[in-house]
Amino acid sequence: MPMPDTSTSQIGPVQGSPVSSDPPQVCLRSRKFAADPHSGYRQMRRQHGSLVPMELAPNVPATLVISYRTALRILNDPEHFPADPRTWQQSIPNDSPVKPMMEWHPNASRNTGETHARYRQTYTASIDGIDLHTLHSKVEKIAVPLISSFCETDSADLVSEYAFPLVFETLNQLVGCSTDLGHRVATEMAAIFDTVEAIHGMRTLSEALIELIQLRRAEPADDVTSRLAHHPANLDDTEVLSQLISFYGAGIEPQQNLITNTLLLILTDDRFGGDVLGGSLSTRDALDEVLFNDPPLANLCATYPRQPILLDNTWLPAHQPVLISLAACNNDPEIRGGDHTGNRSHLAWSAGPHACPAKSVAYLIAQEAIEQLLDALPEIRLAVPPEELVWRPGPFHRAMTKLPVIFPKSPRWMPRRPT
Repeated sequence: MPMPDTSTSQIGPVQGSPVSSDPPQVCLRSRKFAADPHSGYRQMRRQHGSLVPMELAPNVPATLVISYRTALRILNDPEHFPADPRTWQQSIPNDSPVKPMMEWHPNASRNTGETHARYRQTYTASIDGIDLHTLHSKVEKIAVPLISSFCETDSADLVSEYAFPLVFETLNQLVGCSTDLGHRVATEMAAIFDTVEAIHGMRTLSEALIELIQLRRAEPADDVTSRLAHHPANLDDTEVLSQLISFYGAGIEPQQNLITNTLLLILTDDRFGGDVLGGSLSTRDALDEVLFNDPPLANLCATYPRQPILLDNTWLPAHQPVLISLAACNNDPEIRGGDHTGNRSHLAWSAGPHACPAKSVAYLIAQEAIEQLLDALPEIRLAVPPEELVWRPGPFHRAMTKLPVIFPKSPRWMPRRPT
């Protein structure tokens, strides 16, 4: 879709636009916003329309896109909205807490053009090599002992005792990473998403993954790291490292949050709680409901216009982040309405040339994890009122600190089918 004329003679900056001198008023990092983001998005829409001036971190301004159609326009126009942050990152402090999450890396998500195509081809090939049939069994074999570890009690925290260890071990097996090395990866990835000790987290994460890359160069196996390290594109260690960081970044936090947010929906919404457990609605429908309403990555897909550009009657500055609010865009009143069961037009997987290439893998892991748990503990209930759940603050994710549940004590769980 062609972009409008960006000549400054056409129109000046609108009142309150992202290039105005007024300081941004929206902060996605607060506990208040984390507790009720949808009220925040509604307020943004009333005050600013489709493009919202905000601060990603202290003295790091950005624009948040909350219109579904505007988001699609941006995501499908890498020429005007490239994903390369190198010019931008020169202007922010080295100790900025969002820099490790957003800075340039030699991978598909931070590049455009031929470079993006090279990395995307390699990254996609590493994921396409995952056997989905075998993955079913992998997840089941990981889920069963986790459920057995708490089913003989009467309570559990589904974040720390189930979703996190299940996702963590599944990704480690897909990547070919040992459990000890994987623990280091998971801890530092959480620090990066929380923007707490993010710089130390990125350094330690890189050290751990370089060890893995060197191992798989010497001893290749049927795993994501080996396929990256031995791909015909001949990626060097730094390039392989960047692809692995993308894989873990798109896997650990988002996958854990997708599982727990969907379980929360099932446990608190009568439409899904009764129907999913009764079988008339599928787990996949519950997953898609969450991907519409509370996607595990709420705000991401950063792009950086090469020059000031006029969009929706607002001037966007050059080389300043334009973030897509996947949560706000999915709930845009212009496209919402009626029953969304079976509708998968949400932006939770992004869109355009940077759309997630691992949707099938992510769906399968989450669905298998949820169904194993519900089969084992069909009388599971939330242990506290939903309003007492605590959501982790941070500009990027939608994540609970804990998901406490109670259930009748049950014998150690046996799988639904032989492993």
